[in-house]
Amino acid sequence: MKRILVVKVTSLGDVIQAQSVVADLKRAFPGVAVDWACDEAHAEVARWNQSVDRVLCAPLRRFKKARRWADFKAIAVSIAELRAYRYDVVLDIHGVYKSAIIAFLTRSKARLGYHSKNLGEQGAAFAYTGRFVPRRDVNAWQGMRDTVADALGYKAEGPAVYNLRIPPAAQPVVDSGGKPIAVLFHATSKDDKKWPIAHWVAVAAELVQRGFDVVLPWGSDSERNEAQQIVEQVPQARVLPPLSVTGVAQLIDASSFVIGVDTGFVHLAHALGKRTVMIFIATSPTHFGNEAPYRSTSIGDGHSVPPVERAIEAIDYVHSSPPAGGEGEQSGQGNASGKQPGDSPSGHPGEPGQPGGGPVRPVAAT
Repeated sequence: MKRILVVKVTSLGDVIQAQSVVADLKRAFPGVAVDWACDEAHAEVARWNQSVDRVLCAPLRRFKKARRWADFKAIAVSIAELRAYRYDVVLDIHGVYKSAIIAFLTRSKARLGYHSKNLGEQGAAFAYTGRFVPRRDVNAWQGMRDTVADALGYKAEGPAVYNLRIPPAAQPVVDSGGKPIAVLFHATSKDDKKWPIAHWVAVAAELVQRGFDVVLPWGSDSERNEAQQIVEQVPQARVLPPLSVTGVAQLIDASSFVIGVDTGFVHLAHALGKRTVMIFIATSPTHFGNEAPYRSTSIGDGHSVPPVERAIEAIDYVHSSPPAGGEGEQSGQGNASGKQPGDSPSGHPGEPGQPGGGPVRPVAAT
């Protein structure tokens, strides 16, 4: 096995989580080159992965709306890049028409995709010469790893390794005055995934009390207005200016703690080894959530709104230490020592009541 193409075109969270497949492939096939094909809107995510050899940006939106010569030229360049190498295998782990078209346009004779009943769009099956079956006994992210591993004859063992390196900012995205940064991702594109403003106010106030510099990024006017509503009630928190995708990634990279709803940037925080709490309201934490002992956790049941107390309990958990004799496994990127920003010099969380520290007070289970 010399060269493999992975196709996962969207969305932000899915592309981030799928990066763990690359490390698995590199371990299973030493010396293999792994390329990644995705929508140009998410290409920078694949470029953050230090193990990806080439990133192919498919101008998918232009396929439907091509009218100008520049559009057709971009499409032609994209096709030429897909055919620049003969891949030993192409893995379409997306399963829709646009990913299938990308797979089909390669020169590979081995193009693997899901069985028809498991495809996002069943017509995508035309592109495949072989099929793999998704794993049902694990969450979506481990399932991607296991699906590819089963198809290629290896085991996807151990915590996911994302190997993401965010390009450094020319200057700090946030001047926190030396305080650890807590990022609140209150925004989501779907109303049924939103956590109530009053809940965000309570959590922001709690984090301010613990000594964090609390900041809220946003991506639209409505999201900015919601962030402003939170800050009006917690004036020590701040609404940030508009940021690019890379700018938000740099913010996360500089942060000590991230809490947010089921959205791509919270998945990025987990992948970067940050202390992370993900809040689920309308989607399943069992299927889409993130867990890493004493660092990252998901709350909610996918059917109801988690109370503030449950969120604070989760905050306490990701800032606590493993029990005596236990091990706090670090999945995601992290660093070799397992330390996190805000930790004491020993590498353990700070003292209770201190920024980045453990529980401020007991919280009853709900």
